[in-house]
Amino acid sequence: MGTLLIDKLLSATVKQGASDLHITVGQPPVLRISGRLQRLRTKVLEPADTTALMKSITPERCQQELQETGSADFGFAFGDQARFRVSIFRQRGNIAMVLRQIPVKMWSMDELNVPQIFKSLIARPRGLVIVTGPTGSGKTTSLAAMVDYLNENVDHHIITIEDPIEFQHTHKKSTINQREVGVDVTSFSEAIRRALRQDPDVILVGEMRDLETIEAAITAAETGHIVFATLHTSSAAGTINRIIDVFPTNQQEQIRTQLATAVIGILCQQLLKKVGGGRVAAFETLVVTPGIANLIRENKIFRITSSIQTGTKHGMMLLDDNIFNLWKDGQITKEAGLEKCNNAEELARRFEQAEKGIFDDQPGQGGEDAA
Repeated sequence: MGTLLIDKLLSATVKQGASDLHITVGQPPVLRISGRLQRLRTKVLEPADTTALMKSITPERCQQELQETGSADFGFAFGDQARFRVSIFRQRGNIAMVLRQIPVKMWSMDELNVPQIFKSLIARPRGLVIVTGPTGSGKTTSLAAMVDYLNENVDHHIITIEDPIEFQHTHKKSTINQREVGVDVTSFSEAIRRALRQDPDVILVGEMRDLETIEAAITAAETGHIVFATLHTSSAAGTINRIIDVFPTNQQEQIRTQLATAVIGILCQQLLKKVGGGRVAAFETLVVTPGIANLIRENKIFRITSSIQTGTKHGMMLLDDNIFNLWKDGQITKEAGLEKCNNAEELARRFEQAEKGIFDDQPGQGGEDAA
């Protein structure tokens, strides 16, 4: 019964365009569609059901990991219809799982509206490009689009280090090797260190989880590689702070100096509910100019936000300005924007002004930038 049922559930997930399928004891399977959870009209799941469903798709090594640690993650293909990133875990002694659908279709940077400036940033010979945002904000999709853009346009050796592998790339102009943590290599940091001996031009690091991984990623970027990485932060300034805070105080000054030269761009993204259904991405874009590099070096991170506002000619934009523009274009509601913005009070004020016909030339002239 396990296999039969999982196929039906996965078909429903693909057919209804759901981003996630939730399976847990005490309720029917649940789909997340356009950000909302919807229960399927099927039977309430018993402990035996969730266990059978888990066993029907979970590789032996992950079942072992579940036994030992209480959770495990893996990727798997549902025929040629879709791929899923699966997280299995125990809760209240029972088995639960969440399956995130990874579209088979690779979106392009243009289709995703990734800011154009990133095409030139990722074409540079070296540097760290960080894509950030909460879980489910489309970071993986944006990174896959950037890797695909390079794959179509330049003859690079691209190594991706993922946990698990999500989008599967084919070799086009570039050669792409994808390594899965736990299957092909033991850890992110180990994989980056090894990658440096594998003649790469580009290294994608699924997640900068710990000090070793962050250190290895910065070193790789400094030694003449383009490195893509992700973090769960919501603003460019917050991203720089998060990286520095991982290090012990006595190393922070040195890390600031290294970051100032290594980081070339940060893309923070949020997915917002679109008017009429579906979702649209909003981005905060930071391009590390010599001025921004100085702010990082001199520990004046709090001034980065106002530098982004004045850096439009370099392709920079604050998340809240992007959200404001999406609302002005009629793509999102005010509520959707306020739910995902960084400064709700300020954005609400701007919405109100705009409805009265007053538009700020220079958005968000708050009193925060007291140097």
